[in-house]
Amino acid sequence: MTRKLRSQDWFGRQDRDGFSHRSWMKNQGLPGHLFDGRPIIGICNTFSELNPCNAHLRKIADHVKRGVYEAGGFPLEFPVSSLGESLMRPTAMLFRNLASMDVEEAIRAYPVDGVVLLTGCDKTTPSLVMGAASCDLPTIVVSGGPMLTGRWRGRKLGSGTDVWHFADAVRSGAMDFAEFSQAEAAMSRSAGHCMTMGTASTMASMVEALGLTLPENAAIPAVDSRRYVLAHESGSRIVGMVHEDLRLSKVLTRPAFENAIVVNGAIGGSTNAVIHLLAIAGRMGVDIDLSDWDRLGRNVPCLVNLMPSGAHQMEDFYYAGGLPAVMKEIENLLHGGALTVTGRSISDNIADAECHDRDVIHELASPFKPEGGIAVLRGNLAPDGAVIKPSAASPHLLKHRGRAVVFESIEQLHSTIDDDDLDIDENSVMVLKHCGPKGYPGMAEVGNMPLPAKLLKRGITDMVRISDARMSGTAFGTVVLHVAPEAAIGGPLALVQNGDMIELDVSARRIALDVPEAELARRRDAWQPPPSPPDARGGYSGLFVRHVMQADRGADFDFLVGCRGNEVVRESH
Repeated sequence: MTRKLRSQDWFGRQDRDGFSHRSWMKNQGLPGHLFDGRPIIGICNTFSELNPCNAHLRKIADHVKRGVYEAGGFPLEFPVSSLGESLMRPTAMLFRNLASMDVEEAIRAYPVDGVVLLTGCDKTTPSLVMGAASCDLPTIVVSGGPMLTGRWRGRKLGSGTDVWHFADAVRSGAMDFAEFSQAEAAMSRSAGHCMTMGTASTMASMVEALGLTLPENAAIPAVDSRRYVLAHESGSRIVGMVHEDLRLSKVLTRPAFENAIVVNGAIGGSTNAVIHLLAIAGRMGVDIDLSDWDRLGRNVPCLVNLMPSGAHQMEDFYYAGGLPAVMKEIENLLHGGALTVTGRSISDNIADAECHDRDVIHELASPFKPEGGIAVLRGNLAPDGAVIKPSAASPHLLKHRGRAVVFESIEQLHSTIDDDDLDIDENSVMVLKHCGPKGYPGMAEVGNMPLPAKLLKRGITDMVRISDARMSGTAFGTVVLHVAPEAAIGGPLALVQNGDMIELDVSARRIALDVPEAELARRRDAWQPPPSPPDARGGYSGLFVRHVMQADRGADFDFLVGCRGNEVVRESH
């Protein structure tokens, strides 16, 4: 017996409402047989010319549609919020939860039986998956793909990573502005998102590791014809998923999330994956927390030699075998039986995967770096946790004790960091406050604070930095992030003062403020909440500040946790 499709509650009715639904759709030149009970596939598109990472997704959508038609489905494209890191202020993260609400309500409100999520730039992947998870329909993800490798003066350029290098070189006097401008013109030379293992590439890898994409989704360059083939095949596959009732809840299980955490370690993925996967798990009701990240990722070495941890780019990663080759290498660390959108298991998907370049993808027995996972730190400075990416840090700083140099705001940091009178040296610990979910608001990528120019001129390239902010996945350094609770709500970070001694011991997973408890209690009693940022006193930003949870809970809204399903019981007229 054929299962009744959800869309038939709109188009299969032989009454006034059915007449209205079909008639209005026919004004687009659609023939009546498209409403005969075939699966209707929503193509959720984050295309936007204001989001250069996703500006090519209309073409990707066309190839998805071909696959849907070929498999006997009816594709209908609809737009949702597009979150671009390169242009949005104050931070795209402020709008991740808003976009997820847009996606959730659009999917639920419209007559779709299955969904293809077209993603690219950092926050579009988690926001679309979060929104879709709240509806639990058959869903497949198609990423837009990374840019081609940047090239300048015979060297590879990596988006984000080399920006930080070049900016520091200009500030130290090692690079002039003319060279800086030349490099700018050579970096972004094709459609696509960052070609380093930044957050966009990491999240494309995460959805593949979760089983939400066809194999090889993460690494195919945006302009490679094989990206369009994958889009076409994904369009065909979503029709099959609808017939099989292969919903998100059957794929996004605890084993799937555990697989993604392990894979993140093996690829040297972004710290932002932590906050996004926690939020996605919360939408599905899967119990994943920071302790799982530390437990599962602790002994996973980094196998992938990509910027910012290494030398190569996503284009090289694809030619070397891509994510299937990495997952094949660590197959014994994965739940191989986890179901994927292919209808087969992870182990089935990677059965024939091969590595073609061992300088890009190393063997498990001889990894690129011994530790690739995200380390979760705790202590009196971060009782609810903080994270650091050891593979992007300086080994000599992973155990360090230093004097705090405190910046109460990002504005203070910018106005004083290059002051020659700033009392700071390479042994100091830079502390930035009020940049967490509520304090910024939106938890901006400012945790990788720029080093003082006077230290850069002496050849200092890294220092211990601590904040309640995030950092770009393209960034690097010994940077402690996501300190929870954040300073803006009175977390211990708010109590740190200039001159306090701070101890970092990554191997012991410890971060501590060496100040007597009695003194901390005195400071706590005297603490006053900071004034709300000017743009957080009303509107969406006001809603965000009132309802956002802390970093250790994925910074989702408290009222969005859990799956609300896709049923709509009332008609519109």
